Amino acid sequence: QVQLVESGGGLVQAGGSLRLSCAASGRAFSRYYMGWFRQAPGNEREFVATINWSGSATDYEASVKGRFTMSRDNAKNTVYLQMNSLKPEDTAVYYCAARSSGWSTDPNRYEYWGQGTQVTVSS
Repeated sequence: QVQLVESGGGLVQAGGSLRLSCAASGRAFSRYYMGWFRQAPGNEREFVATINWSGSATDYEASVKGRFTMSRDNAKNTVYLQMNSLKPEDTAVYYCAARSSGWSTDPNRYEYWGQGTQVTVSS
């Protein structure tokens, strides 16, 4: 079992930055592949970024590539999403998720989810 708690969301102007954190509790956090997803009103939950167990490899959705950076600190049981050059279309609830086996961009393949944190980007 893994419990996930996101923080760091808020209101920011277009072009600004935010850093989201996801603190994990439970066993063997370093074994889990982690992902960030987002969901805007009326939309399905969509993939944003994922990272492997060691932090040596990441993957990003095309629209955030070059603007967002995902990282993890296994000693602190925490993953991060640094978001720069934010755009109004980045507005959504952001969720972190954990997956025990392998690389995936499909939210249905993630076993554990946080409660989400709201990110609002004003134009």
